[in-house]
Amino acid sequence: MAEYGTSSPYAKTPIFQENYLDILEIRPVPASDDDILYEIKPQYAYRPDLLAHDLYGDKNLWWVFAQRNMDILKDPINDFAPGIRIYLPRGDELTKSIGF
Repeated sequence: MAEYGTSSPYAKTPIFQENYLDILEIRPVPASDDDILYEIKPQYAYRPDLLAHDLYGDKNLWWVFAQRNMDILKDPINDFAPGIRIYLPRGDELTKSIGF
């Protein structure tokens, strides 16, 4: 049976019939007054996983940027381009909101 860790966007999605995911249960990342406005640097171009690793110590949290910036990042990879400004949740706020 497949299991997804707390850093996965699928962690709350039910699994049925042994290895099939049910309908995705979105894990919202709410806006906070403490969020940091960040301009994507060239070293993170199209690589949200690298930024997630550097910020949170877990590359699997790349999806947090897409969830927090749904109005900016329609495609979480191709829209993650240098010069784009996104909001970054602080690590302690992220822990509270998604339980990581």
